[in-house]
Amino acid sequence: MNTRLLVILALVTVAIAACTALPPKPASRYPDAHDGAPAETIGAHEILDAVPRADPLLAAGNKSPYTVNGVTYEILRDHSNYRARGVASWYGTKFNGHETSNGEIFDLYQATAAHRTLPIPCYARVTNLDNGRSVVVRVNDRGPFHADRLIDLSYGAAVKLGYVEQGTARVEVEVLEVAGSDDRRDAVGGAYRYLQLGAFGSESSAKRLQDEVQTLLSAPVSVSQVQSGDAMLYRVRVGPVADGKELLALQQKLAERGYGAGQPLP
Repeated sequence: MNTRLLVILALVTVAIAACTALPPKPASRYPDAHDGAPAETIGAHEILDAVPRADPLLAAGNKSPYTVNGVTYEILRDHSNYRARGVASWYGTKFNGHETSNGEIFDLYQATAAHRTLPIPCYARVTNLDNGRSVVVRVNDRGPFHADRLIDLSYGAAVKLGYVEQGTARVEVEVLEVAGSDDRRDAVGGAYRYLQLGAFGSESSAKRLQDEVQTLLSAPVSVSQVQSGDAMLYRVRVGPVADGKELLALQQKLAERGYGAGQPLP
């Protein structure tokens, strides 16, 4: 075999090797996010804002203080008027279908969020400071546990704010106050705190029942507002109640006087 033929064969071998070599692994499309987007993507117009409602603040998800990676955090006792600016990241497929910090199931297409110190659940408006887009989210999880990040949004919320590709965005977070939200974080497990006697569209009707019942009971009777759709309702409640035994005694007394047993609130 002559020298010219050997050179040709060598060149052919190199060319074949080059054609069959694996291409380099591309860099992640989402370098600053916890994980990738789902196979079925969705448009910003398809993401619905979370609808604020008077969810009670329970012990679930609100342990305070708590420690993660050697850092201790305390849940805010008063989150009214909360407003802060910082960096938002997002999370998706890795956590989809798993429980959030308060036991709800994470759905990456829903407008939800994780925050280190806001009570769970609460609602907040998150605005992308770079493009002006905003979304209302339900805070039902803990995180992000990075000192340089303020909030972690679901994939869907990040789509609506337009920063999925970038992974992070500069945002403003503003808590939305919801009338009628009860703080039951300190309630003793298994005991009720309140006995609800009714909810009225008329404040005067609620106050009339309050006055009547208060003359019968030593426990406090109060009227509180709660938003129900576009209407405001006025709830009449007895409590807080120390334990189940006291609750039962109150129910029996009310029933004997013709007011019904009321509805215990866990």
